[in-house]
Amino acid sequence: MSLETFVPSPVVVEIAGESLEIAPLKVGELPTFIRAIRPFAQHLTQDVDWLSLFGERGEDLVSALAVAIRKPREWVAARELDEAIRLSEAVFEVNADFFIQRLAPVIARVAMQVETIGARFSSASSNTGTATPTS
Repeated sequence: MSLETFVPSPVVVEIAGESLEIAPLKVGELPTFIRAIRPFAQHLTQDVDWLSLFGERGEDLVSALAVAIRKPREWVAARELDEAIRLSEAVFEVNADFFIQRLAPVIARVAMQVETIGARFSSASSNTGTATPTS
């Protein structure tokens, strides 16, 4: 097994006359990046609909891209839609291991915990409202 199996190679994307080398996220970038993608993380699968994500969560996606490509947010926001989608695809490609193998299971586990807590809460509240009548 080669080192590239563990550390993906950067992807070079031509945007606005500039060659951008999109590399995997660094540990120090993760907190800001995760906060930015949290509202749409469940949509980050192998079949991402980038157009829908830009339509529904564009501000968050622009913030996440700025962190991931190490450019100012204003620079990312000024890009054409096709450029932003190419950037998104490149970021996803070089960080696919993070998105699919690490983030997705965590999101699924948290969703199950929330569902379990919700079921307990619902069950507890319905039990307290049914007191037995006294004669």
